[in-house]
Amino acid sequence: MQIVFVDANETLGGIATRLRDESWPLKINLQPDITPDQLPAVIGDAEAIIIDHTHLPLDIARACPKLKHVIFLGTGPRSYMDPDALKAELGIEVHIIKGYGDTAVAEFAISLMWTAAKGIALMDRGMREGQWLRTDGMQLTGKTLGLIGFGSIAAEVARIAGGSGMKVVAWNRSPKSHPGVDFLSLEEVLGQSDVLSIHLLLTDETRGFLSAERLAQMKPGSILINTARGAIVDEAAMIARLKSGELRAAGLDVYNIEPMPAGHVLTTLPNAVLSAHSAFRTAEANDNLILMAFDHYKRVSGLATVPA
Repeated sequence: MQIVFVDANETLGGIATRLRDESWPLKINLQPDITPDQLPAVIGDAEAIIIDHTHLPLDIARACPKLKHVIFLGTGPRSYMDPDALKAELGIEVHIIKGYGDTAVAEFAISLMWTAAKGIALMDRGMREGQWLRTDGMQLTGKTLGLIGFGSIAAEVARIAGGSGMKVVAWNRSPKSHPGVDFLSLEEVLGQSDVLSIHLLLTDETRGFLSAERLAQMKPGSILINTARGAIVDEAAMIARLKSGELRAAGLDVYNIEPMPAGHVLTTLPNAVLSAHSAFRTAEANDNLILMAFDHYKRVSGLATVPA
């Protein structure tokens, strides 16, 4: 089964080259900025593709008649394609990769929390501009961290936060239990959390989940952390609350539009800590990601029996 890694950057392309089996019909296209209209020419007659974070509209996929499998490097393909329509209309199966970077993302969420709580990014920007800018930080020991959604990443966040002396509470759509975590109603988590961290997959049900109404239920002066997907949060309502100070700060790795357009209002807010959708990017997670993508390829091509 022919397979193309359509949008490999230098790092992931190098890892794929190092870890691949030379007998596989794998083409690695080093073009991380490829546009959707360029995909059919790159995909050609391939039956499977590995795709990082490039949009795959239905009409583009329709121009690739041999394509049957899309291996998406992550867990949030709905930000870039419509898996249901691809399956229903074209018979294309979209495969996701779970668990490859749980620790990496959890550590990043914690980093955003500490940076936002202490005003580090604001002071760093001021120092670079020649200002001796001091801020009063929030002490996190003894504070309450709320987790919205409780999968493997949230469990890692809970482990790290609990070890630093924070109380951890959580809400999940289905009943859960976990050592050191109190599971509460959504309203209780929103109202009690000094820091709220989002850990939901983006689906039709979770799009806009943290609405203006739910943001208004958050504890005044709390911090919002989002390493999940930007569309889970009502961005305009979040910005309004950051401007008013009802939200003390936000630490964001994901946005409604990626890459973030130049001059976006979030870049003007001193209490917004911003990173470029990079929470999952560590050497360890990258190796896991490519190995798990290859496991999917071996499974769908019949080279090996590997769990989905």
